[in-house]
Amino acid sequence: MTLQPLTPVNCASLLQPGCSLLQLDGETLLFGQKGWPKRSCPTGVFGVRLKKGEMKLRAISFSNDSCYLPPLRCPAVCRLDPYDGLPESYIIHGGRTPNNEISSSLYLLTMDSRGCNRKLMLSCKEKELVGEVPHARYGHTLSMVQSRGKTACVLFGGRSYMPAGERTTETWNSVIDCPPQVFLFDLEFLCSSAHTLPELSDGQSFHVAVSRKDCVYFIGGHSITSDSRPPRLFRLHVELLQGSPLLSCETLDTGLSISSAIITRTGPAHRYVILGGYQSDSQKRMECCTVLLDEKGIHIEQLEHPKWTPDIIHSRTWFGGSAGEGCVLLAVPTEGRPAQPDSFYFYHVSFQTDQECNEEEGTQACSQESTDYDNSTPLEDSEEIYFGREPHEMEASSDDEGDNYNEDDEEDESQTGYWIKCCLSCQVDPNTWEPFYSTELLRPAMIFCSRGEGGHWVHAQCMELSETLLLKLSQGSKKYFCLDHGGLPYQETTPPRQVIPLKRTPMKVKDRKALMYKMSSAKKSFFKRLFD
Repeated sequence: MTLQPLTPVNCASLLQPGCSLLQLDGETLLFGQKGWPKRSCPTGVFGVRLKKGEMKLRAISFSNDSCYLPPLRCPAVCRLDPYDGLPESYIIHGGRTPNNEISSSLYLLTMDSRGCNRKLMLSCKEKELVGEVPHARYGHTLSMVQSRGKTACVLFGGRSYMPAGERTTETWNSVIDCPPQVFLFDLEFLCSSAHTLPELSDGQSFHVAVSRKDCVYFIGGHSITSDSRPPRLFRLHVELLQGSPLLSCETLDTGLSISSAIITRTGPAHRYVILGGYQSDSQKRMECCTVLLDEKGIHIEQLEHPKWTPDIIHSRTWFGGSAGEGCVLLAVPTEGRPAQPDSFYFYHVSFQTDQECNEEEGTQACSQESTDYDNSTPLEDSEEIYFGREPHEMEASSDDEGDNYNEDDEEDESQTGYWIKCCLSCQVDPNTWEPFYSTELLRPAMIFCSRGEGGHWVHAQCMELSETLLLKLSQGSKKYFCLDHGGLPYQETTPPRQVIPLKRTPMKVKDRKALMYKMSSAKKSFFKRLFD
């Protein structure tokens, strides 16, 4: 068991609470990163390399027929091992975007091809469910079950915004736990069905979910209604009958009081290690435990934890994900150290023995998101993503240097992001934002100021614009100058002056030959005396 510090190479700003880690074809992938990459990685998905105490990222390409995969935070992610001739893949459902929009989309992520230089190309397809479709949510789990030769997905838990009819200006961005329903759908026909079980009476989010054959185990979780993390453990049994499926639930007494935990598989069998998480709003769970699934059920035992550093012990929050079998990528904030160039310290935690360790780590997935101090309540944005997978080693060859992520190429979020301060007097908080204009739906209205170094985006509400003026400035070729840049709050561009050319009609000479006669000497003398 080891704890090794990691040095991020020009990528520390992308690994933020809420990022997700996946593995396809032995390569580690990162998505749901901070911001919206523009030049370095248009797809928003990066390959992760952990080697010799360093962490590097490189851009990953998508096939031309792929759909756009937004940078989702706290989605439900489930790994599909190869079966029936289908390749390994991931199912991604829900999640939050950096603009605090909650998604209800379902994506299927697979490997498309490998180039001649071994570069990975992905394929992403958006799937549409029919029937009783789960609404938008985050902080939930997605698990696979197999019964009677069939395979299905089990979706449970999560958190979402209040219904539109119940939202007021005070509770516009308030979230609640989703109803404790279990959604079951297959990947072939994409038919979804909702099931209500008496044992699942309260909603829960950011719990741990592990599955084996036809059983899914839900461990821990946080409830907004009671603001607690009771030591819950449920076993959901699913029978995929020919007609409608049969679901049953059993409450077990060996649960854990935990939320937003990291889970990693430690072998080909169904053996896992749970690390991190929280046992209260102000207390991290520093212990580790092992979880074993077998024919008899689930077994949870305490495990010796690594020797934590002072930075980890004294930090209020932490997040991370599984970094291969028995390995975890862990991050803690620097917390008030302005001399530090990066926002987080990164560590590589290994629970493997010396014989099991490999020099190059693949990454199995699970990630959590903690809270941002000044934007949300404690543990509000925590996440869990659970992966079960077979081990794969990273390639020994070096990456193409041209694809490495360069933080200097990233688009400045202070100019484009809705979740940032637009000016020194900005009063818009994206986590407590309320609609100010009737035209606003999911985000504050912004307008571009043409002055400054290349211009900048500002919130219309901060600049005290009326809705009529906002609509007027957004039409035509009008430039906006914000209050911070002096003069009038806005200035319209003068349309180019259209000069109508005069119609010049050439003068017609009636008798040109008559004017061409030769003047006599007498007339010349007469006109000379006249003008003299």
